[in-house]
Amino acid sequence: MKALFLDDIRTPETANSYMQLPIYIQADWVVVRNYDEFVSWVETNGVPDLISFDHDLADAHYNQQNFEYKDDEEEKTGYHCAKWLIDYCLDHKKKVPTRIIVHSMNPIGSLNIKSLFETYFKVYKVDYEPIQENPYFDRIDPRFFL
Repeated sequence: MKALFLDDIRTPETANSYMQLPIYIQADWVVVRNYDEFVSWVETNGVPDLISFDHDLADAHYNQQNFEYKDDEEEKTGYHCAKWLIDYCLDHKKKVPTRIIVHSMNPIGSLNIKSLFETYFKVYKVDYEPIQENPYFDRIDPRFFL
């Protein structure tokens, strides 16, 4: 099984510390750190069977004064990788992986990645495994998103 782990800092082992998923210990992960490495790896090695996504792939996504998130396209995010992957699979008649994990600490970014894949799977009527995401998001007050 080809397993790809996208994160600028963390490793599968550190993601397992909060995700608590055995696959982080069982799989032989390849780690890529940014959009360019992600695209290059997929183009060279083919579409992986399993992908674990981080959303924020660089400090550039945060205002260093107050740590507010900003998205001014300075650096591509995990969402951009997910969108590229779906487009790549459609263009090259490849199957989109049905095993997706979103280990990001960014709740909005995680939801965007998860929603992108779930929409694809529903529109194209693809059976898929439920997308795992950070379990701490279950504890966040929904008013946080308003």
